[in-house]
Amino acid sequence: MSNQRQRALNIVQQRTTDRVFAPADKISDFYAEHVFNMDKMRATLAPETFKKVESAIKKGKKIDLEAASEVASAVKTWALSKGTTHYTHWFQPLTGATAEKHDSFFDAHKGIEVFKASALIQQEPDASSFPNGGIRSTFEARGYTAWDPSSPIFIWGRTLCIPTVFVSYTGEALDYKAPLLKAVEAVDKAATKVCQLFDRNVNRVSASLGCEQEYFVVDRALYNARPDLVMAGRTVFGHHPARGQQLDDHYFGAIPSRVYNYMKDFEIECLKLGIPVSTRHNEVAPSQFEVAPIFEDINVATDHNSLMMDVMARVAERHDLAVLFHEKPFAGLNGSGKHNNWSLITSTGVNVFQPSTSARENLQFLTFLVNTIKAIHSNAGLLRASIASAGNDHRLGANEAPPAIMSVFLGSDLTAVLDELENNGNIKVDKGDNMYMKLGIDKIPHIILDNTDRNRTSPFAFTGNKFEFRAVGSDQNVAEPMTVLNLIMAKQLKEFYGVVNERIDKGEDKKIAIVNVLREYIKESKAVRFEGDGYSSDWAKEAEKRGLPNVKDTARALDAYVSDQSKAIFEEFGVMSAIELEARNEIQHENYIMKLQIEARLISEIARTQVIPAALKYQNKLITNAKGLKEFGLDTSHVTAILERVNGLINTIQTKVQDMNDERGKVNDIEGTRERAIAYCDNLKAAYFDDIRAAVDKLEVIIDDEDWPLLKYREMLFLR
Repeated sequence: MSNQRQRALNIVQQRTTDRVFAPADKISDFYAEHVFNMDKMRATLAPETFKKVESAIKKGKKIDLEAASEVASAVKTWALSKGTTHYTHWFQPLTGATAEKHDSFFDAHKGIEVFKASALIQQEPDASSFPNGGIRSTFEARGYTAWDPSSPIFIWGRTLCIPTVFVSYTGEALDYKAPLLKAVEAVDKAATKVCQLFDRNVNRVSASLGCEQEYFVVDRALYNARPDLVMAGRTVFGHHPARGQQLDDHYFGAIPSRVYNYMKDFEIECLKLGIPVSTRHNEVAPSQFEVAPIFEDINVATDHNSLMMDVMARVAERHDLAVLFHEKPFAGLNGSGKHNNWSLITSTGVNVFQPSTSARENLQFLTFLVNTIKAIHSNAGLLRASIASAGNDHRLGANEAPPAIMSVFLGSDLTAVLDELENNGNIKVDKGDNMYMKLGIDKIPHIILDNTDRNRTSPFAFTGNKFEFRAVGSDQNVAEPMTVLNLIMAKQLKEFYGVVNERIDKGEDKKIAIVNVLREYIKESKAVRFEGDGYSSDWAKEAEKRGLPNVKDTARALDAYVSDQSKAIFEEFGVMSAIELEARNEIQHENYIMKLQIEARLISEIARTQVIPAALKYQNKLITNAKGLKEFGLDTSHVTAILERVNGLINTIQTKVQDMNDERGKVNDIEGTRERAIAYCDNLKAAYFDDIRAAVDKLEVIIDDEDWPLLKYREMLFLR
């Protein structure tokens, strides 16, 4: 057995489990203790200043310099009392990770700790060192981070972290947060107008989000012994273990003790940071798990998910574990997603996706339900692009992941309601609510939350009082798909409001106008509704007949971002300009290329330096054995057959790796990032990755276990 593999296995056998204890018996005693939240601001700020900050958080108003100075002073006092020494503007650049530059509170010239309003409000990181898609030249490095008061300041470690947006010197967004804030503002305005058709008291609609985070956990020694896991986040080689997830015994099973203590540890850290983690359990695949918080304001929930992933990675090191967020770290097993549970909540406390016993509220519910379906149907390509990544390409449509075809699942009850609404012909308006009875709207059960089934194969499913966007990748910043979802919803609601009011202006009764527009939308968007098995090949054929896009790779899916339709929507609501969209498209294609390039290099390196040498060593053993058998006059045919098999696989690997490397050189010379990305997808990934892997994985089950150099799936997934 290779020294590295043997050492890793020996280390795992010596592991012990350290129990983790909460800092208090009740979570409420330490929840959000590291967050400068509303309660702390109320207690430390002057009433007038607190009102200004509260208005900035709830209404998006600017905070003046005087108020910012008082906030900075209060934050500094609180942070120093917690033992912090530095502060940072915490932001989310287009790298896919969070970023921070730490500055000390201590001013050596003055000999005291200093934190001014200017430091709270703005910092200047080097914009050229982050992805910008050509917006900025490398010699024009200026970019700014600006404080986002709507997301609470927190302490992580001994550093005060200030959530911020990141923009270029010329104002273009260089992060995920800035476009999300604009999209959320757009859906707020559009949804509020629609809600006022039913209730004039509604003055705001907030987008809400709950993220179910799936992940794998492996022992750190095993992780370090697999260069592909370390460098690419996934295994480029590895034969399926005899036992995988086929027994369904891992899902919701007893949590392994080491993982349980790890979960408990990172949950405590999350709770201190005000992240409302609520659920933990085993997921479908061995060594796969899930954590889920309760619902929050979408901007805060997005920040919390990025922060939680960072916390999980750092805490894993304490337990000698490695957490894997890649969408498909192990081939042939359940991939990891980040199910985004999305809803809209009015200022009066009504969830617009919650059916009710009230006929009026049910018409509002149907209005938002149908408009959501229409938005998905009209913008399916853009929604698909929002979850496109090299990692998610491995997951979509494989092992309990939804397909790349964007469709909406409603369940039989709601499908029947929409069918009735679509087919119910002429409606006579009576005084009062009798009209609702004639529509059959009263038939929507109040318990539909329990009656609505789940469809694990649907990328976008209604689950009782919310929509679950299941196609989002586990390693993805959720701001991107949430920006798109809220933006297309804003566009759709704005259109609906305009059409309804045109009918009203022509003398049509408001209720009838709403119903008639909904009926049209139901007919127009019916193709995107699907209740069956999204995994089936029949659905792919049916989707094509319905005219639904089925773009399976990121290189092509990203085209939807820069279509005329998409640019018009983003620019209409001021979320991003055409220049910003083109830049992001460039960045995403470059990211896709680099990830496939890394994987191609790993495949070549591991095959040539580990797999082939092990195969040649085993081949020599077979030759020696064959000679020995021949000397004793014994049959050597079975050894010869194995020898020929091994030799053939070695030749296949050598030939294909060389061909792949030659092709990579040609692909790298292609001008145009999109064209190069497509070539990496078709000429490298599709043409070589799976074939080389198949040959290597066949060798794994032939070569003597003692001679195989790579840790096997059974070891990584079942030893901890």
